[in-house]
Amino acid sequence: MEVKLKDFYKTLKINSYIVIKWLLISLLSGGICGLVGLAFFYSLKFVTELRTLKPYLIFSLPFLGLLIVFFYKATKVQKPRGTNLILDSLHSNEEIPLKMAPLIFVSTVLTHLGGGSAGREGAALQLGGSIGAGIGRFLKLTDDDIKIVTMSGMSALFTALFGTPLTASVFSIEVCSVGTFYYTAFFPCIIASLTAFHITNFFSINYGSYMVEKLFEIKYSDYFKLGILIILCSFVSMLFIIILHKVSELFQKYFNDFYLRIFIGGCIVVAFTIVYGNFDYNGAGMDMVKRALSNDMPSYAFLLKIILTSITIGSGFKGGEIVPSFFIGATFGNFIAGLLGFNIALGAQLGLVSIFVGVVNCPLSGIILGVELFGSQNILLFALAAAVSYILSGYYSLYSSQKIIYTKLPKHKAKANFKQKRLK
Repeated sequence: MEVKLKDFYKTLKINSYIVIKWLLISLLSGGICGLVGLAFFYSLKFVTELRTLKPYLIFSLPFLGLLIVFFYKATKVQKPRGTNLILDSLHSNEEIPLKMAPLIFVSTVLTHLGGGSAGREGAALQLGGSIGAGIGRFLKLTDDDIKIVTMSGMSALFTALFGTPLTASVFSIEVCSVGTFYYTAFFPCIIASLTAFHITNFFSINYGSYMVEKLFEIKYSDYFKLGILIILCSFVSMLFIIILHKVSELFQKYFNDFYLRIFIGGCIVVAFTIVYGNFDYNGAGMDMVKRALSNDMPSYAFLLKIILTSITIGSGFKGGEIVPSFFIGATFGNFIAGLLGFNIALGAQLGLVSIFVGVVNCPLSGIILGVELFGSQNILLFALAAAVSYILSGYYSLYSSQKIIYTKLPKHKAKANFKQKRLK
């Protein structure tokens, strides 16, 4: 009994030390990333409002693109790998340079100022990851611990921008290696996320509400329609990645010079905006997500967003592809729901969750995202959408460095290396 009691106290002492250590580190990373995320959120909000008030700023996009390329070349980052660099660092001991943080901060703000069709989550993951890794190196942590604090930084900054702490915590872990979940990182990630969340709450950030108060009545016959919607969304998620990939390849093939490439891409976006006549497809597009929950959307809205985002990202502008995937999913789900004759708000919600899961291969994150954005009343439908989309979307991914550890199909023979289609 004495030996067992001694072992108990020894285990308790070790575990207490580990908990306190990661509590302090996570509070530090969450606090720093929360403040940086706060500045980033308000910077994006300011330039978006400025562009709305002064529409002629859209003509600055090609020239802002030249400035972005100049910044990267001046800091000797010739071929920026973006979020893929963060994921590679989590799979190996590759170092994330701290200079990546200001670069992605400034270049994303410039992209949004000029009206580029891009998101902000790519910047959040890169900002948080580089800051987290920098904190780990400053504290002289081990390589394995630096990986954990990198994930906690990603979680914190994602939370500061979107106000979804649980989604951010799970996504930062799940996106690295699909099929496995690194539970050791969950405590640091959730502490960092909650720290950032409370910082942004203190400064009264308004993320916007996407809740729909009315309960949806689902009949048995509706499940067939829902199934059609989710299956179609899986195909659209693959289409999105294929077009992103092909457009990027075309820009690299025909415009070898980085300056020329981004300038041409900016000119195409400007021309599109002038022809279309409004800014619905510029920027991240969360306003269109909100509209899709209550109004009928054009049948072509999702396709135009795919094309414009592909041109923006493929030509070298910065930001991210996940928020555009929200736009694509919500507008496509809205359109198909109207076509099939069921509630368009429910269609928009399931479309958003389905396409998000399809492009990032993170079903748990998709379910939680649905709950944090729309409430828990349709959690089972979110789970169904995530499960079906995860399987049917194949081995496509937004991130070329994402590892899919296990085969998606239960009865499919596993192979050592899956042939995956991703954006380079």
